[in-house]
Amino acid sequence: MATVTLKGDAIHTSGQLPEVGTKAPDFLLTATDLSVKSLTNFAGSNVVLNIFPSIDTGTCAQSVREFNREAGELDNTKVLCISRDLPFAQARFCGAEGLENVINLSDFKDGSFGKDYGLNFVDGPLEGLHSRCVIVLDANGTVKYTEQVGEIVDEPNYKAALEALHDA
Repeated sequence: MATVTLKGDAIHTSGQLPEVGTKAPDFLLTATDLSVKSLTNFAGSNVVLNIFPSIDTGTCAQSVREFNREAGELDNTKVLCISRDLPFAQARFCGAEGLENVINLSDFKDGSFGKDYGLNFVDGPLEGLHSRCVIVLDANGTVKYTEQVGEIVDEPNYKAALEALHDA
């Protein structure tokens, strides 16, 4: 269990992020076209998992915009933006913003991604949603970098995540 804060108040996650050097757990998530995607759909590419509570908050939206901007310049890399938002909300946001370099995936059906990756909030006002995290995987699905953002209203360390791609 990790402890993070929401405007200074402690909240807890369901576990710990996968360890650097281990294989990332596979997942089944829903894309904006309602198809089901798994980690194997992205095999052979470096993958940035940009994970957050909801696309409808300012910090979450900014992380999608920032990774979208950076993703356009990355070779052999897919940026997956993952939340428990409905796929319709994810599609609406990216369509309205003109964001085309990220892939939105939803864990709305059963929350198994959040449970398997140890990042669901288990208490507090955001209970059931995902904590703000970034996980970078190499083309073989090995974890190269993780960040559990300590204060949920803060943005992730984009620079550190992108630098991890150079080592992937």
